[in-house]
Amino acid sequence: MKTLVYLIPTLPLVGFVLLGFFGAKLSYFEKGKTIAGVLASAMVGLPFLFACMLFAQMTSGAFLPQTLTLFTWIHAGDFSIDLAYKVDQLSVLFTLIVTGIGFLIHVYSIGYMAHDEGFTRFFAYLNLFIFMMLNLVLADNYVVTFLGWEGVGLSSFLLIGFWYDREFTGTNIVWTGDAAKKAFIVNRIGDFGMLIAMFILYVLFGSLRFDDVNASAIASSIKGVFPSGATYSTGLITAVALLLFLGCTGKSAQAPLFVWLPDAMAGPTPVSALIHAATMVTSGIFLIARTAPLFALSPDAMNAVAIVGVVTALLAATMGLVQNDIKKVLAYSTVSQLGFMFAALGVGAYTAAVFHVMTHAFFKACLFLGSGSVIHGMHEEQDIQKMGGLSKYMPITHRTFLIASIAIAGIFPFAGFFSKDEILWNVFAHGSPVMWLALAVAAFCTAFYMFRLVHLTFSGEERFDAHHVHPHESPATMTVPLIILAVLSVVGGFLGVPHALGAPMHVGNWIEHWLAPVLEPAHKVLARGEAHEIHAIEYVLMAASLGIAIVGILLASAWYRKASSAPDSFASRMKSVYNLLWNKYFIDEFYYGVIVNPLHSIAQTVFWKGLETNGIDNVVNRSGSVVTALSELFRRMQSGIVQNYALLLVVGIVAVMAWLLLA
Repeated sequence: MKTLVYLIPTLPLVGFVLLGFFGAKLSYFEKGKTIAGVLASAMVGLPFLFACMLFAQMTSGAFLPQTLTLFTWIHAGDFSIDLAYKVDQLSVLFTLIVTGIGFLIHVYSIGYMAHDEGFTRFFAYLNLFIFMMLNLVLADNYVVTFLGWEGVGLSSFLLIGFWYDREFTGTNIVWTGDAAKKAFIVNRIGDFGMLIAMFILYVLFGSLRFDDVNASAIASSIKGVFPSGATYSTGLITAVALLLFLGCTGKSAQAPLFVWLPDAMAGPTPVSALIHAATMVTSGIFLIARTAPLFALSPDAMNAVAIVGVVTALLAATMGLVQNDIKKVLAYSTVSQLGFMFAALGVGAYTAAVFHVMTHAFFKACLFLGSGSVIHGMHEEQDIQKMGGLSKYMPITHRTFLIASIAIAGIFPFAGFFSKDEILWNVFAHGSPVMWLALAVAAFCTAFYMFRLVHLTFSGEERFDAHHVHPHESPATMTVPLIILAVLSVVGGFLGVPHALGAPMHVGNWIEHWLAPVLEPAHKVLARGEAHEIHAIEYVLMAASLGIAIVGILLASAWYRKASSAPDSFASRMKSVYNLLWNKYFIDEFYYGVIVNPLHSIAQTVFWKGLETNGIDNVVNRSGSVVTALSELFRRMQSGIVQNYALLLVVGIVAVMAWLLLA
C-alpha cells in the first residue's frame, strides 16, 4: 500500500515529463494526439484506481492513517523538513476528488482540444497541475503544502494563459495572457499571508508538521505557554489564523481577492472545470479543515471566515444574475458556492464544508464541461443571448446540464440539496439568523441564474445565425464524462444524509463518520460536534430553503423559458439594479482606480522615468560620454607624423631627467 501512495503523485509527474520533453515528437505519428491524450489520462486514471484501493483498505481497517516519509528535503541546523505524505481520511477523500474528476476532465479534453495545435502542451500542463494538487492535499507539513500551493498557482497561470495570443470577450475584452497574470498576481497577495503565518508558526511551535502544530496549539491553550517559551496569546493564534485565511481568500477566490476568477474563464473550458470546480479553488477549504484546531482556538478568526464567506456568497450570486457569457455565469456561481463552504467552516461545520466540496465537484464540473460542449457545438460562441433552442440539437448536453442545474439549485434528492441544507442548518444553529437569511438569498439567486442560463441556452427561439452556425452534439469522449458527472450529481448527496432525514430512515451520515477522526480535535476545542439536534425548526428551515430554490426556478422559467431576441427580462424590469450588477458593483474599477493605476503611475514616473531612465541609464550613458570624450582627446595625439612623435619622446626624456635631478 505504501508503494501505491508514492505512485499516486509520481505518475502525473512522469506524464508531465514525458509529454513536456518528448511530446513534440508524437506529432510525427498519425495518432500522435491520441497517444498523448491517452497517456496523460492514464497518468491520472491509475492514481484514481490506486486511491480507490487505498480507500477500500482504510475502510476495512487493513491500512491505518499514517505519515509516509520519502526523504529529508531541507536540513539546516535544527530546521528539518521531510518530503512526507499524510495519508488519512481527509487527504484520501480529496485525492479521490482530484484524481477522479481530473481523469474525467482529461478524457473530455481529448475531444475538446482535438484540433488545437498545442494539444500535447495542454496535456503536459494538466498533468503538472494534478501533480501539484496531489502534493497539496497529501502533504504532512506546511512546507510541502506550500510547494503544491505555489505549484497549482504556476500551473493555473500556464493553463489560463494557454491561448496567450487570443482575446476573451466578456463584459470587457481581455487578453488571455492578461487574465493569467491577474490570477497569478492576486494569488501572490494571499500567498504572502500564508508564508508569514508559516514563519510565526515555526517560531511559536518549533515545527511545521500539521499534527505537531495542531497538538501543540491545543496543549499551549491549556498550559498557557507556547513550546517556544512565550506566554500563550489568543491574539497570536488569531493573527496566524487570519494570515492563513488570507492565503485561502486568494486561492479560493473570496472577497476581496475573488476578482481573478471570472477573468480566468479566458482559458480552455476543461481548465475552467479542473481549476474552478473541484481542485485549485477548494485548496482554501482543505487548508482550514487541515488546521481546524488552530482556527477553533480563535473565535475572532472563525467569525471572520464566516462573515467573509457569507458576503462573498451573496455578492457573487447577485453578480451572476446578469451575466451573458455562459462560462462567466458559472464562474460567479463557483465564487458564491465557495462562500457557502467558508461560511460553514466559520461556524465550525467542517464536515458540511468538505461535503459541499465533493458535491460541488460533481455538479459544477458537469456544468463547466456542459458549457464547453455548448461552445464546441456552437463554433466557439459563448454569449447565451445568441443561443436558444439547442435542446433538440444537443440532447445529451441538455439533459446532463439540466440535472447539474437542479443539483446546484438544491432540489431534493439531488446532491446539492443535502450538502447545502447541512450548511444552512449549521449556519443557523451555530452562526446567526442574519447569516442564514443572507445565504438563503444567495440560494435563491443561484436557482434563478442557473435556470435563466438553462432556458436562454436550450429553450425558446433560436437566436443564432442558422446560415453560419450549425449546432451539433459533442463526441463520446465529451458526452460520456458528462453522463458520469450527471449521475454523481444525482446520487452523490446520499453520502451525507442530514441527521434530520437520516434518523427516521435509520440512514447514517457516512461522510461525517469518515471525517470524524480528523476533525475530532477541533470539535473538542469547540466543545461540540456537528449540529445533530433534530427538532421542528430544522424541518422548517429545510422546507424553506427548498421552497426558496423552487421559487427561483419558477421565476426564471416564467421570464426566460420562451426567450426571444427581446431585451433581458431582468434588465427591463429593474434597470438600475441590473446596471449595478452588470458592472459588478464597480469593484474592478475601484481596484484599478485606487491600487492598480496609482501603482502603475508611480512605477512609470518614479521608477522607470525617474530612477531607471534619469538615474541608472543616465549614469551609464554619461560614463560612456566621458570615455568617448577622452578617447577623442587621445585620438588627436595620434597624428601619424614621425617628427611629432620624436618631439614628444624628447620632451618626455627631458621631463624625466629634470624630475630625477630635482628629486
